[in-house]
Amino acid sequence: MARGKFRIYLGAAPGVGKTYAMLSEGHRRVERGTDCVVAFVEHHDRPRTEVMLNGLEHVPRKRLEYRGGTFAEMDVDAVLARRPQVALVDELAHTNVPGSRNAKRWQDVEELLAAGIDVVSTVNIQHLESLGDVVESITGVRQRETVPDEVVRRADQIELVDMSPEALRRRMAHGNVYQPDKVDAALSNYFRPGNLTALRELALLWVADRVDEYLKRYRSEHRVSRIWGSRERIVVGLTGGPEGRTLIRRAARLAEKGAGGEVLAVYIARSDGLTAASPKELAVQRALVEDLGGTFHHVVGDDIPAALLDFARGVNATQIVLGSSRRKTWQYVFGPGVGATVARESGPDLDVHIVTHDEVAKGRGLPVARGARLGRARIVWGWAVGLAGPAILAVLLTTVDLGLANNVLLFLALTVAAALLGGLLPALAAAAVGSFLLNYYFTPPLYRLTISDSRNIVALVIFVAVAVSVASVVDLAARRTHQAARLRAESEILSFLAGNVLRGETSLEALLERVRETFGMESAALLERESDVDPWTCVGRAGAGGPVERPEDADVDVPVGDHMALALTGRVLPAEDRRVLAAFAAQAVVVLDRRRLQEEADQARTLAEGNRMRTALLAAVSHDLRTPLAGIKAAVSSLRSDDVAWSEEDQAELLAGIEEGADRLDHLVGNLLDMSRLQTGTVTPIIREADLDEVVPVALGGVPEDSVVLDVPETLPMVRVDAGLLERVVANVVENAVKYSPDGTPVLVAASAIADRVELRVVDRGPGVPDEAKERIFEPFQRYGDAPRGAGVGLGLAVARGFAEAMGGTLDAEDTPGGGLTMVLTVPAGARPEFLSVPSERQASW
Repeated sequence: MARGKFRIYLGAAPGVGKTYAMLSEGHRRVERGTDCVVAFVEHHDRPRTEVMLNGLEHVPRKRLEYRGGTFAEMDVDAVLARRPQVALVDELAHTNVPGSRNAKRWQDVEELLAAGIDVVSTVNIQHLESLGDVVESITGVRQRETVPDEVVRRADQIELVDMSPEALRRRMAHGNVYQPDKVDAALSNYFRPGNLTALRELALLWVADRVDEYLKRYRSEHRVSRIWGSRERIVVGLTGGPEGRTLIRRAARLAEKGAGGEVLAVYIARSDGLTAASPKELAVQRALVEDLGGTFHHVVGDDIPAALLDFARGVNATQIVLGSSRRKTWQYVFGPGVGATVARESGPDLDVHIVTHDEVAKGRGLPVARGARLGRARIVWGWAVGLAGPAILAVLLTTVDLGLANNVLLFLALTVAAALLGGLLPALAAAAVGSFLLNYYFTPPLYRLTISDSRNIVALVIFVAVAVSVASVVDLAARRTHQAARLRAESEILSFLAGNVLRGETSLEALLERVRETFGMESAALLERESDVDPWTCVGRAGAGGPVERPEDADVDVPVGDHMALALTGRVLPAEDRRVLAAFAAQAVVVLDRRRLQEEADQARTLAEGNRMRTALLAAVSHDLRTPLAGIKAAVSSLRSDDVAWSEEDQAELLAGIEEGADRLDHLVGNLLDMSRLQTGTVTPIIREADLDEVVPVALGGVPEDSVVLDVPETLPMVRVDAGLLERVVANVVENAVKYSPDGTPVLVAASAIADRVELRVVDRGPGVPDEAKERIFEPFQRYGDAPRGAGVGLGLAVARGFAEAMGGTLDAEDTPGGGLTMVLTVPAGARPEFLSVPSERQASW
């Protein structure tokens, strides 16, 4: 069954019109004859949105009972049974009420998509999981309802519903977003112009990144090589010299001038050894470019200008930043240089900036390896000197008589020159042509191919032997130098790769992307199979194009062991590149194994924690839970005994003991169940505003009246909590404090407001806790000092901290001045209306 299409309307804040746009799309599809239904949409009493719901079929919602209230959620089973073509589902990040089919609405949506139903949904930028910290720093509000970024990225279409901050504030002022009594508070708090502008920028940048991903995929699939300047991308060409830092900073300033500018620093590791960069300097430059928000890339290329331009066009760059040449004037006889070549061949769609620096024309360039792989120009010059040079020299020597010995030396020098320029074959050609001309023009008898003097024969033979030997030595040196340079380039790449892997900075996908980028391929994939007869499966992939199902289908495949292979598509690589590629493949397997080991370690850690919990639970059941049960059984047995006639006072005392034991047993079992919920992650708080002076007194019902002094001012702001969970937190903390306080010394419970938080301090005068044990007392089944008063299983504080954190608060321990322990509970303040603190539009339905 084909997976359904997923479309998302993304907004920067509540009220920009996401739901309205989604319903408009629903009406358009119905008009086209598409079977479209409303699976879940909440209009929040907004008249225009409510009107848009008319004319659309609604799937009945599922009613759920939770904590004495009735809540309506999307009925996934009903939607699947109805099986429409398109389902409209509002508020993708919504958290379902406990008892629902799934914990999150996006999980409901995944089921609909898997069933082949197209889904249109909405989400605000602040609900994306990766942006939680950024949104909190902007608004001061931590979003509790989030959706994984990957869920949104997988959408087939993402449409931004944009509105300027001024327009949104006007909508609110006109009562089109919230009720009139909440508008003033909204405009002065969460919906301030600065907040809305920052959230809008986040939404625009996030969507721009997704558009960039789609553009890269389209260009790769359609093999578009021409640069499309949709956004400023600046490529910095690095040589490993100290001027690289200047180039990176200049590129960063250029990027800042355009919105969404991006800096990509690239170092070309030339395989023929023409460059030899300092690894230390490259590491410094890499750290600098990453600190400035750019990325560092390492690419292999025999021709540096061509490799640089290919990389720039591959990433759709708009500008290239290069440094001025460090060569002296006379060195330009060897060629125009990288900067001039890149500027000449960049074309009209790629700007090249040549930046001056302190190293210009100082002649301290990177060392150049002699005898490296010869370029086309040098080979042409070598053949010219080897073939035409002897003829020209012969013509010149016929005009002057220098003697045969000098003539031989001049021809030998010409042969050496041909070897230095063009290698072995031009030198052999020069030796052959030179020996013929020496014989014909300068060896008696002249102008004949015969030699009358045997000494001249020896001279010519020595000449040919020396010429061939010199040419062979020069060629061998060139090949050895090329091999050394190639190995150096490979070592640079591998050391760079190994450093990333060892530091744990490279994921499998990032490593495969590095392979694809380094060798200029279209895609790279790591394939695996269980046995020789099983099909191949892709465990990691990078690049565009269709997936490779078998290594045989790829342009390059590198086996790793018997059941894994690295497959690349794009072009066929030379054999000398496969050695480095094999190292990349081995590192990819290492990264994959490390990821799997980490997953296994996490699972083992979870199992170990579960085993520890079970062991501690058994210990608690065998001791702490049996104590109240033994008391209850003894009291009941006494009351049922026919041997003793109990007075009314004795019966009342035994009944009181039964009640006390039952209460204690209920408290212990409650803590055990709460800890189990925390460990399994099933605690879902219902956050609402509550008065602290109403919740705290209820929580103190389980302690003697004279054991606590309460100081909770009525002027405190309301708090945003789950009242039931807060009551349990306060009760556990206060009961723990009373248990360890000296007789006759009451526990102080005081509250105060600090900024946007409310702080509740529980102060006792007990023995206190050392600093090294303050965190340990919050671990499950920990009773500091072996519980001198013998009650509890050591779960009270662990449950209290877990509930506090579930509500967005904290619970910490401090020393009480003068002796004792102070528990500090901090929870979010609710001075602002509920919809401001957590701008989730679903709350109106609750």
